[in-house]
Formats: sequence, structure tokens, C-alpha cells
Amino acid sequence: MAPKRAVRLSLKTPAHAVCVVGVVTLVDVHSDVPKGASSFGVSGSSGVEVFMVYDRTHVSKPIGKASWPLDTDADVAVSVGTASKELKDFKVKVSYFGEQEGRALGHSVLYLTGVDISLDVDTGRTGKVERSRGDKATWCWGPEGYGAILLVNCDRDNHRSTEPDLTHSQLRSLADLQDMSPMVLSCNGPDKLFDSHKLVLNVSFSDSKRVRVFCARGGNSLSDYKQVLGPQCRSYQVERQPGEQEIRFYVEGLTFPDDDFPGLVSLSVNLVDAGALLEVTLFTDTVAFRMAPWIMTPNTQPPQELYVCSVLDEHGSNEKFLEDMSYLTVKASCKLVICPRVENRNDRWIQDEMEFGYIEAPHKSFPVVFDSPRNRGLRDFPYKRILGPDFGYVTREIPSAAPSSLDSFGNLDVSPPVTVGGMEYPLGRILIGSSFPKSGGRQMARVVRNFLKAQQVQAPVELYSDWLAVGHVDEFLTFVPTSDQKGFRLLLASPRACLKLFQEKREEGYGEAAQFDGLKYKAKRSINEMLADGRLQRDSLHAQRCIDWNRDVLKRELGLAESDIVDIPQLFFRNGSYAEAFFPDMVNMVVLGKYLGIPKPYGPIIGGRCCLEERVRSLLEPLGLHCIFIDDYLSYHELLGEIHCGTNVRRKPFPFKWWNMVP
Repeated sequence: MAPKRAVRLSLKTPAHAVCVVGVVTLVDVHSDVPKGASSFGVSGSSGVEVFMVYDRTHVSKPIGKASWPLDTDADVAVSVGTASKELKDFKVKVSYFGEQEGRALGHSVLYLTGVDISLDVDTGRTGKVERSRGDKATWCWGPEGYGAILLVNCDRDNHRSTEPDLTHSQLRSLADLQDMSPMVLSCNGPDKLFDSHKLVLNVSFSDSKRVRVFCARGGNSLSDYKQVLGPQCRSYQVERQPGEQEIRFYVEGLTFPDDDFPGLVSLSVNLVDAGALLEVTLFTDTVAFRMAPWIMTPNTQPPQELYVCSVLDEHGSNEKFLEDMSYLTVKASCKLVICPRVENRNDRWIQDEMEFGYIEAPHKSFPVVFDSPRNRGLRDFPYKRILGPDFGYVTREIPSAAPSSLDSFGNLDVSPPVTVGGMEYPLGRILIGSSFPKSGGRQMARVVRNFLKAQQVQAPVELYSDWLAVGHVDEFLTFVPTSDQKGFRLLLASPRACLKLFQEKREEGYGEAAQFDGLKYKAKRSINEMLADGRLQRDSLHAQRCIDWNRDVLKRELGLAESDIVDIPQLFFRNGSYAEAFFPDMVNMVVLGKYLGIPKPYGPIIGGRCCLEERVRSLLEPLGLHCIFIDDYLSYHELLGEIHCGTNVRRKPFPFKWWNMVP
């Protein structure tokens, strides 16, 4: 917008003004008036629009007269429709009249030079920069919204570099331009005008830490792209060449939304009259961007890659587990990525180390791995092996205290899209485990929680997980895709369902069927023994109360009905103050489309089949799912983890565009 200013006229000498195409310039017709004048008339040359600005409720247009009374509460305004070819090639003439309107008492002349100045970005979110005369300075959510989008340039396109692209103040790869948002400065007008006027790009102090701007100068070499704005440069005088009508820029995002940054940044261009004694800004055009949020993907999204670690311990290697994962990925038609021991340093808990997500703008999208602050054996894997071309990286470190188990990303999940009381969450809602409702206890670090909340598009829900020894939400819940109208089910671990199943089997005469049958390194427990074990019953019912508390929260915060929840049989026992799974935790599964890799529970064998496996099949296979039970007892369960803890899945992004939602 242009600051409201009025050009003063003189009866003695012509006035001169620069007029930006499409922008109104006010004309002061009262500063120098002939003696005896009572009215005035205004005319403009071709290409000039002249009009009166007044309040129609208080002022009436003169009827049958070409002139306006000087004492009328109205302003004269002019605008030009095109840029001038030469200086002062547009003209406005003001004539003053006395009582006899046909005879002018004097004239004032205003010469205008039209200049076309516009800063444009992809305001319409089409993937292309288009000229806009609308509101470019604000950003609006929703399908009818507007405002440009920036990607955080957190990948590494240059193979010679070891750091993300955003750490470099100079362009290192032409491919890097695709990760930036284009911006075009239109600057059409007589070349001589720019001898006394300049164009200046500006960014505020706070925003200068969030963005970097490169100016393109027509070539195809790295040296043709010059950084002009950024953390060390808040202002840039544009170097316009003679005859140049457009100058291209590329805007790079540097930081994700966070607790101290809502995600909005603005850039502006000023047209400055540098020929005056004091420089005067004649016109300012501003564009707004929102930084693209980091988005998690739920189990209902199709799998693209399954990550798993090769490890070696006192029981040997996990080669059989890797073979089972290979079989699973073949069935699900996704890629298997094995992290070797030299890179994982015998840390098998790859789910705890990182979480896959993505960022998206209308012109581009790429996956981004979120590295947890746990920093154990796998701490270098996301940065050294996953960060790369079109694969970004982000992390949040805990500033002082050491991380707790709840800071691992087995304690981070996301629901499928849900609607809650009319409020739509088309990208689902993030789920994190906490000590709530218990006072004190362990919590996910504030720096991580603040980051997740600041993304805005997957409003987090806190659950109670501190009752568990490891304390992760993936120990008692997961989501699976279904082919029905709902599209998914929430699976919850259920001691109640397990005890009921065992009671049914005892009543059917199978009380001596034993848990852990087939495990030579684990003592068997018959159904009769387990049902008679008062401590196991008390511990499992305590776990059920904790899960029921979460059940109510999930129903309320995700808008779920009981029919959307499937109870998976599971027992827990308390070791000190915290609970652990009594047998391999079946909800801690890996979900690859309709194929489920489920920890083999080693339940009582009845009729040649495990009754726990049979119950889970009867619950899930009618939903179109395939249950594949995998032995993870020694390699994972004995170490207080299961299949989900030891795997990680990169999934296909949502088809829904995040900017079309209304948080």
C-alpha cells in the first residue's frame, strides 16, 4: 500500500509526482487558489483516471455542473493504469472558477510519471507466482484462504556438504532453488526515474532470523544467485538494470514454527524518492508467508519404507527378525531399509530415535525426519544417513536436564483424520504420553511438546503413559486401517478382554493349557495358575484402569464411539511402581497397510492353535486385515520393547493440503 499523501499544486509552476500503477494519489487543490475562486474542475490526459472521493451520505455530487465547490468536503484523487514510457508523460489540469463558471480564474498543472511496482508471490497457492492486487500482506487459512508458503530448507542437496542447506548463507546447489519459494518484483517505468528513485527490499529484525532471500540474475551458475536478505542483512537496495521490468528472487525458510515463532514472516519493497533532501518512501508493497509445518503420518497412510536395525547380543543376531521384516515388506510392497550395527551401535530401538513426517508447499513436498533428544546408539543415524537430497532433518534438544524415557518417540503417535463435535482434524491429532493425571512423574520435554503444538495442524492430545515402566503410548494403543466407511480402528491393550478370554477357556475345559508354551527359556503358566494369581489379577486390573482413563480421553478428543475401538487381549504385571507387559504386547505391532506384524504372544495352545492369536485374528481379519505373528521374545520383548519399538515406517503424505484447514 502507498502512504496517503496529497500532492500540493501551484498556480505559478507545474507540480510533478510519481504515481504507482493502480494506486490512488490525492491532489491538494486548496493550497494555492486564485482570489475570488469558489469552484474547480479537474481533467486528465489519456491513461489518467480522475475521480472525487467523498462521503455520499453527507456530500452530493453537483447536478448539471462540471465543477465542484471549493468548500465541499471531498478529495481529488488520480491514478494511472500503465507505466510511463517517459518522465512526466501523464498530465492533470485543475481549473478554478468564480461566480461565472465558464471563465477560469487560473490553472494548476500536475505532471505524473507512472511506474509499475509490485512484489508478488504465490498468494493463490497454485504453485506459480501470479500478479495480485489483493491483500498480499496477510495470511488466511482455509480453502478460500490466501497467502504464500515457505518450506524450511532442511534437506541437503549438495553431496559435498555434511549439513542441511539452511546452514549455508550462499547457494551450494541449483537444485536447492526448488526448495525455496519464488518471488517476483515488477519494476516497470522510465529508466531515468530510477536515477533519482530507488527500490529497497526490507525484512524486520525478528523475521530476518527466519528467512533468507536470494536475487536471481539470469544465469545458470551458482554465482548468479546472490543472498540479499537474511540473518545478517535486513535491507537491500535493488540493482535494477536499464529496461528491466521484472526481477526474480527466491525465499528460503530457516526455522519451523515453535513456541517463540508462530510461523508468519513478511517481506516488503519500498519505492523511495532519493532525490529529495530527506528520502521519502512513496510506496510500500508487502507480502506474507507462512512456514510449512512438520506433519506426522498415521498408520492409515500407505507405507513406503520400513526401517529396522541389525543387532547382536548374548542371544545372537536378530537375523530371523530381519527375515520376518523382509517377508512383511514384500507382502506390503514397500522398501526395507536395514541400519547396520556399525551405524546403530547395537541400539535396536529405531522407533524411539526418530519420527518420519513431511513438509509441503504448493510447488513441492519432501519428507523430514524428526530426531528425538534421546541420543543413544542411533543418535547419528538420522543426521548422517537419512538427511540428504529432498529428505529433511529437524531436532529439538533438551537445554539442561537429561532426557527421560518419555522423550523417546515410541511415546509419540498420531491419529487418522477425525471430526470432534463438528471440528475437523483432516490430518489427525498428535498423541503424546505424560504423567497426567498423576502429580509429578515423567513428562515429554517441554521443548518437544512446544514444537509439536506450534505446528498447529495436528493439535496434540496428552495421554497418561507414566504408569508403564518404559512409559510410551505405543505400549497400549495403535491404529489400523480398515476398508469400511470409518476407515480405521483404534486398538487398545485390554487386560479385561484377556482375563475374560482365559475364563472362557477354563470353562471350556482348557484350564491346564499354558502360557509361554513353546518357549524353552520361559516357565509355563497354565490358565488356571494365571487366573488364581491374585497379584497378576490386581496388576492387570490396575493397568486396565489406566487404559480406561486414556480410553475416555481418546473418545472425547478424537470423537470416537465404542464401535471404533477394538480391545486386544493383554496382561500386565507391576515391577515396582510401573507396569510391564506379561507376555509380548500385541498392540505394539508394525502396520504396513493391511498387513500387521504382531508380536507372537505365546499364548495357551488349544486345538493346535494359540488362543490369543486366534482371538486377535477374529477381531481384525473381518476388517480386511492380515495378521502375521512374529517372534520377538528374546530380541525385543525381554528388553522391554516389541516390534513397533524396533521398527520405523516412512509413509505416504496426506492428499489433503494443510493450508486448506482452519485450525
